Amino acid sequence: MYNIAAEQSIEEKLNILSDAAKYDVACTSSGVSRRGKKGYLGNSVAAGVCHSFAADGRCISLLKILMSNACVYDCKYCKNRVSNDVPRATFTPDEICTLTIEFYKRNYIEGLFLSSGVIRNPDYTMEKICETLRLLRTRYMFNGYIHVKTIPGASSELIYSAGLLADRISVNMEMPTQESLQNVAPNKSMQSILVPMNQITDTIAAHRLAQGKQARMERNGINDYLVDTIWNRADGRIGCDKDYSETNKMLSVSDSSFKYPAEQKDLKLKRDFAPGGQSTQMIIGAGNETDYQIIKTSQALYQRFDLKRVFYSGYIPVNDDAALPAIGTPVPLLREHRLYQTDWLLRFYGFDTEELFTKDNPFLDYRVDPKCNWALRHLEQFPVEINTASADMLLRVPGIGPNSVKRILECRRYGSINFAMLKKMRVVLKRAQYFITCNGSMLGTKLIDYDYIASRLIAEDREEVYAITDSGTCARQMNLFTDFNLATG
Repeated sequence: MYNIAAEQSIEEKLNILSDAAKYDVACTSSGVSRRGKKGYLGNSVAAGVCHSFAADGRCISLLKILMSNACVYDCKYCKNRVSNDVPRATFTPDEICTLTIEFYKRNYIEGLFLSSGVIRNPDYTMEKICETLRLLRTRYMFNGYIHVKTIPGASSELIYSAGLLADRISVNMEMPTQESLQNVAPNKSMQSILVPMNQITDTIAAHRLAQGKQARMERNGINDYLVDTIWNRADGRIGCDKDYSETNKMLSVSDSSFKYPAEQKDLKLKRDFAPGGQSTQMIIGAGNETDYQIIKTSQALYQRFDLKRVFYSGYIPVNDDAALPAIGTPVPLLREHRLYQTDWLLRFYGFDTEELFTKDNPFLDYRVDPKCNWALRHLEQFPVEINTASADMLLRVPGIGPNSVKRILECRRYGSINFAMLKKMRVVLKRAQYFITCNGSMLGTKLIDYDYIASRLIAEDREEVYAITDSGTCARQMNLFTDFNLATG
């Protein structure tokens, strides 16, 4: 069934399993701030994932590998599916620990990202992952950042153990609808994904409440100054309980029970459960979903399960299958990029899915960013006066973000604001100038016309769109093994 060599060195396994891990997306900062302590190795202060930037500006990296690319499932989109004839390898828990510690000591990495194919069954695979994490935390005293992908269908006890040992925990949703999931991943069900997702959410909330914190995770990047006026409102946006009947029906969970093993007592560890929160991944372009369906599902996930992030992974055609795009089909990188921008609007700008799409057009306009697209469709609300507009309305102006809104609100307490001051506040005037006035005057133009503004905003984004779609190459993730030979000893 598998193409596994009789004897494989740790370097050969590393080459196979690091390459197999590149389809798991996890480019984010961890949300964990845990300093080093005596007797332990490493810390998680502002740690995160490769090709991401920490709060202090550092570009940081993880050892990103699979425990095994041997899998009993036959998901059509996956290169490691059981029906594919590809080289297979499986790490032992000790080998993963050795690699993690040796790479950390050489300052190549700051943590571990661990996922796996399904070996034998979900419980067996999850048990091996937990064994690896337990060895890292207890025998090797590793205090650094760990992000682990759980296996759908694994028992609640094993997921709980993984959450106590890891900083962030993920359950990959893969596809945004039940229909598409059944079409490309017949061995998986939405229920097997949503039940552990719900259990993780409840356990994170219980741990936070026990510490006197709010049950829901804080969202990095939102200024406390703005939270009360924008995000804690009852109009159905992020954090509220708006009725998404179809999506919520799909995300319904029938089993919310969660059994807690004595993991903390046995390990004598005082650890929070998944302090970096949980995330999930959706594959973009493998099914026929519209952008509206994808974003609507994401918003429901944020509301229902309090996810830290939803990742969007443009499908890379690696398998010849009639249900998937043909091999050679371009990866939808621009679509992926626009979905990330839209996701940002949901989480940090107070937008709602229904505002960003129209009934007649369930896809984004990829020529401009989604915030500009919304503003162009609502020109009747503009221009807004920078010295009197509400924080909510200022956030909807292209070129003005949460930090700029905070600066504007603070400066307005002491006097009126002009365009020169906005530039110093790092407002992107090349976008914002078409939608704002300062003391009743616009910058350089008095024309509020769709075609005029759209042509200039599209021209502004043209270079970015070209870099994503026409460069001929995909953005390559950082590779620890291109420039360095594996050294063990």
